[in-house]
Amino acid sequence: MNITEKILSKHLKREVTPGEIIETEVDLAMSHDGTSPPAIKTFEKIAEDVWNSDKIAIVFDHNIPANTIGSAEFQKVARDFGKKQKIKKLFTHGEGICHQVLPEKGLVEPGMIIVGADSHTCTYGAFGAFSTGMGSTDVAMIYATGKTWFMVPESFKIEVNGQLGDNTSSKDIILKIIGSIGADGATYKSCEFTGPTIDNLDVSSRMTICNMAIEMGAKNGIMDPNKVTLEYLSSRTGKKISEFNIFKPDEDSVYEKEFSFDITDMEPQIACPNDVDNVKDISKVEGTHIDQGFIGSCTNGRLEDLEQAAKVLKNQKVHEDVRLIVSPASSEIYKKAIENGIIEIFIESGAIVCNPGCGPCLGGHMGVLSSGEVSISTTNRNFKGRMGDPDSEVYLANAGVVASSVIKGFIENPENI
Repeated sequence: MNITEKILSKHLKREVTPGEIIETEVDLAMSHDGTSPPAIKTFEKIAEDVWNSDKIAIVFDHNIPANTIGSAEFQKVARDFGKKQKIKKLFTHGEGICHQVLPEKGLVEPGMIIVGADSHTCTYGAFGAFSTGMGSTDVAMIYATGKTWFMVPESFKIEVNGQLGDNTSSKDIILKIIGSIGADGATYKSCEFTGPTIDNLDVSSRMTICNMAIEMGAKNGIMDPNKVTLEYLSSRTGKKISEFNIFKPDEDSVYEKEFSFDITDMEPQIACPNDVDNVKDISKVEGTHIDQGFIGSCTNGRLEDLEQAAKVLKNQKVHEDVRLIVSPASSEIYKKAIENGIIEIFIESGAIVCNPGCGPCLGGHMGVLSSGEVSISTTNRNFKGRMGDPDSEVYLANAGVVASSVIKGFIENPENI
């Protein structure tokens, strides 16, 4: 069996098979300020008390601080619910984006089943967990019962070989994969990422890849956690590595399809409007005008991303006709970026540095695009109207490319700065 099948089998205490409908207990359930109120509304129709207040996390990140009366009311509903239900994992003070905060707080471990009312919950697959997003109604049922159902997914094995170049990152790897497999090419599949390149990636890079598994339709993305990942988890949870439930794929694991990618000499990859799988080498789109750059999100707002951008922006200025918005993925990352002098570099370059949150990514807060404007962003989606007006456009890239582009005022390869 592969990793996903082993995790589901462990929870059911029997072997599962792809295509089978199963009901299973959940180890952790999560919702944020945008999805908690609908979940709460449904929950209150079916139950009075949550099944386990220690296994629920609520994170305010989509519109924090509240930017409208509506978002303020949403947050009040979630805050009151958390207090009433004695939910201790209630992160309402700008701690950061849910998918960054949960691992930082030691809530994620290998072998867990994690469900969140947010599509990018698949991020936690980077730690060897089966994690997936669901709608608020489904999460309400989990809040009430601690259980949910799945169809056991067929699995794709995605092997990556080669070494990243100076101006490429794991963002380029996953964009290259999505561009090949397609935005719906892995619908309801478990994407297991493997190979020498994956084995050697740091925690941040592995999170980026699993985060975007949903962008090709996958039910979940997952990896066998490497040494550096296990050491990170140990430092966050206070557990010894030997205490984790680590599942590795069998040598004779069965996959529906197997893919192999060689990233040797890969150029930075750009997802062009208006589809994440509309991926091109940067050389094909260099010179494209931009109005805004954004560095942040649950995909690429980590310290390594900020460092990559700061390296390009040091002693440079953001183009006078361009805005650069930076939002670290968590307050912990923000603090480290201040200590390392990274935030100072951004401010001196002319960037607008915001508090941790999702805002610009979904076109909801701090950086909405107007009609005809073009943004280059480290986020995960570039659908029509994703970051603002339906007549705006979004290009997706790594943090270094965003930095070099805002200096020039058009899409530019960092090697030219």
